[in-house]
Amino acid sequence: MPKTEETVLQSDASVAENGAPEPKTPGQSQKSKSFCLDDQSSESRPDVFSVTDLIETVNEVSKLSILHEIVVNEDFYVEETILPPNRGIFRVLGLMKTDMVNYTIQSFRPYLQEHSIQYEQVKFQELLDKQPSLLDYTTKWLTKAATDITTLCPSSPDSPSSSCSMACSLPNGAGNNSEPPSPTVVLYQGYLNFLLWDPENEEFLETLLMDRIRLQELAVQLHQLTVLASVLLVARSFSGEILFSSPEYVDRLKCITKALTEEFISRPEETMLSVSEQVSQEVHQGLKDMGLTTLSSENTASLLGQLQNITKKENCIRSIVDQWIRLFLKCCLLHGMQESLLHFPGGLILIEKELAELGWKFLNLMHHNQQVFGPYYAEILKNIIHPAQAQETDVEPN
Repeated sequence: MPKTEETVLQSDASVAENGAPEPKTPGQSQKSKSFCLDDQSSESRPDVFSVTDLIETVNEVSKLSILHEIVVNEDFYVEETILPPNRGIFRVLGLMKTDMVNYTIQSFRPYLQEHSIQYEQVKFQELLDKQPSLLDYTTKWLTKAATDITTLCPSSPDSPSSSCSMACSLPNGAGNNSEPPSPTVVLYQGYLNFLLWDPENEEFLETLLMDRIRLQELAVQLHQLTVLASVLLVARSFSGEILFSSPEYVDRLKCITKALTEEFISRPEETMLSVSEQVSQEVHQGLKDMGLTTLSSENTASLLGQLQNITKKENCIRSIVDQWIRLFLKCCLLHGMQESLLHFPGGLILIEKELAELGWKFLNLMHHNQQVFGPYYAEILKNIIHPAQAQETDVEPN
């Protein structure tokens, strides 16, 4: 473990010239001292901030986080404090106070939404002035997004998602290697990459740091929807359209699958083993209740095997479903939710409600981020993609 040593941040020129330091006041001496955690040379030492600067930064970030939470989270409210039963009068007063606070938040929400963008920009600029390297991770993220865009292959006309792909085609030559992509398309590709972000990766970009937990939750929901849609597609292929034309049956199967796949990420094999057995029973019972021919032992074994194979990332059905979902989210970013729902992928119709809800959350979150940090993204992208193309299209929200 590196030892802690006390170092003087500001060098005194009088020491070199006269051989003795000039006298300093106690306040000056206190300001000029800090702690350094390594013995490296002065050129390699990181910037050291005073305790006062750190406290001010923490306070500013805390206030910014609260405002950001109120603006982007429509369900934000203050929870009541539970008191012992024998202090009922205080509990009632506490509830009244909580209700008043929540009412005030709801009343001021339109005002906060109107002014939060400028406020967040000002506060972020203050942090950026103190730490010029604050956008390093953001630059790496946009660089990767630009690389991903230029290496993307256009969807095949015969692919299952061709209709949605045509509706969500990228503007300004994106996907065409002969022309550089627009800054907006690169930014949207970066947003989509967040849904694949490794939770263990500490290089989380600075402009979305306050939304990190929300983005991780959206990524988990997307993963669960991918598994859910894959299970439903496999089950429908064995049971037929008649059984899945019953909304009650589909809702029951979805409810069972959602409950069983909550731990899919940590225990995929065990989870899908339980899912395959339960879904197989539901298919058998559903066919029997409707007076239809039940599955043979051979088909039952095939159903179990295909459901269990969903644990593999390279599973064909799972891969196609994942592509459909990401194409839909891309369409939401490019053309808005209403138009995207008009071109909703047919293979995902069984999870339309759940995916639309996820799409709204993702779109609203990214739209707010684009409004706040669009100028910073545009400046970075000028140095990543062709300068002429970058100047033609600013990073502005739709």
